[in-house]
Amino acid sequence: MASMGAALTSALSSLSPLDWCIVAAYLILSLALGVYFTKRASGSMASYFVSDRNMSWWLLGTSMVATTFAADTPLAVTGWVRTEGIWKNWFWWNYVFSHVFIVLVFARLWRRAEVITDNELNEIRYSGKPAAFLRGFKAFYYSTLFNFIVMGWVISAMAKVLKIFFGVDTTVAIVICISIAFFYTMMSGLWGVALTDFLQYFIALTGTVVLAYVVIKSPEIGGFSGFLDKLNTIDAKHFSFIMTPSGGEPVSEGFFSSSFFTFLVYVTVIWWSSHNTDGGGYFIQRMCSAKNERHSVGGTAWFAVNHYIIRLWPWILVALASLIIYPRADAARGDNEAMYVVVIKDFLGPGLKGLLFVTFLAAFMSTLATHLNWGASYVMNDIYRRFIKKDASERHYIRVSRVCTLVLTVLAGYFAYHIDNIGKAWIFLWAMSAGIGLVILLRWFWWRINAWSEISALASSLLAILIIVIYTHTKGIPLELRHQILVIPVSLIIWIAVTFITRPEPLDTLSDFYKRVRPWGWWKPVSELNPGIERPAFSPVMINWVLGVICILSGMIGVGKVLLGSFLTGSLMIAASLASGLLVYLRLRKELAD
Repeated sequence: MASMGAALTSALSSLSPLDWCIVAAYLILSLALGVYFTKRASGSMASYFVSDRNMSWWLLGTSMVATTFAADTPLAVTGWVRTEGIWKNWFWWNYVFSHVFIVLVFARLWRRAEVITDNELNEIRYSGKPAAFLRGFKAFYYSTLFNFIVMGWVISAMAKVLKIFFGVDTTVAIVICISIAFFYTMMSGLWGVALTDFLQYFIALTGTVVLAYVVIKSPEIGGFSGFLDKLNTIDAKHFSFIMTPSGGEPVSEGFFSSSFFTFLVYVTVIWWSSHNTDGGGYFIQRMCSAKNERHSVGGTAWFAVNHYIIRLWPWILVALASLIIYPRADAARGDNEAMYVVVIKDFLGPGLKGLLFVTFLAAFMSTLATHLNWGASYVMNDIYRRFIKKDASERHYIRVSRVCTLVLTVLAGYFAYHIDNIGKAWIFLWAMSAGIGLVILLRWFWWRINAWSEISALASSLLAILIIVIYTHTKGIPLELRHQILVIPVSLIIWIAVTFITRPEPLDTLSDFYKRVRPWGWWKPVSELNPGIERPAFSPVMINWVLGVICILSGMIGVGKVLLGSFLTGSLMIAASLASGLLVYLRLRKELAD
């Protein structure tokens, strides 16, 4: 009781009454949205998990952005910039290649599939017991172990935020935040999650912009001109966009241990080898919730622009400013990841500090709510209703979904206390299913892929990473990217061999999938059975993909160049971004209208 009282006293003294009013207003509004949408989400599994497939592009796209903006995100970005440099963010920047492809291809295909979860597609694309096993296993794996790691690091990041803000371990505060997110997720399903995401994203974006502005205008930095001048006082590696053989850890230490090798892996391998190469669980959930294909495409495009261009640079500016002000992290302030929160605590006054605290609450709760709803959709739609209780009422399924959400919440809280470094957790999570990305992609384009292809890819990835973890632990060496990347060739060899050893899926199953989804690619045996189904050429999609990648990367790097002082280069890149983006828009508008 004494420690709880000390924690409460510290919390009350860290924020002003105005700050607490802002926090309370935000929490009450989140709860009110959950209550308001309870009835709307209680009609059926489709209403609870995919919003009756009636979501507009602006809502589903913003919900995607809010989910990928968690309390862990600015902390991990800050840690990377402070330790290795801006270039390290290519670990997630590389997904621009797959995200643009998702906008142009999978946003349409998933909406046509009309499934509640992506695992449901396994019994549409494949047949028999292997398809049923794959659906159930993936649902269990991603809703539990995989999902718990994600929710665990999100909760762990919020614990860091609260510890820096209040100076004490704040288990009670974490429980309160989790409980509120659980309440509106449980009550209102995806409708409540998406609407609170919309609110939370703009609160979080405003907060990060305000923080960057205040810190750069502070006497310690001296405004924008002072910021540019003081950048010369820190190692140039910290604001490098591209890693070269001469940058970072020298190649002389070994190419496979160098920063250059890490950079090459990020930009050439991760984006197509990831398990979410065709969208990933909660992205797919949003695309399946769209009113139609146009809203699905528009929403994912809106996500890509926000994700890479709009919200990124305030984090990086604060991270660089923190390097100028606090060249080294220390035990009193926290680790490199926590320095983002230190800047908030040291530079913001009453009102603004409350706004930034709410920013973290919003980011934390939006991501947690999505993963709870998404994880529950897997357990309910792909395990409980598919294998345990097939013919119950919709009301029964909604009740059990809410209980399932509670169980996932408790387990996520447990995992949070076993994750120390967020950035390392991000990379390890990719490695857990790194070998499955290509087969996930090809199942939409090549008729020869079967259920055993996907099963063997996932199984070999998990087995390979388990062996690698045991090996590095036994040898007493750190688990590095050079070890984790071995998962990909091992899995690739195994699933290709299995594909040709095993039989293809029956033509009836493939034909049903083909008629339902109308995919591009190599479907000759199936297309011959369905000559009446017309599919547009794929070459315009690839042209749009190239233009889309140019649009996003030029915009992202161009804005960064301007903010870091390279005005001419940055302006030219922004112009290229706008021009290529306009071309894609005009081409897509005509294509979707047809």
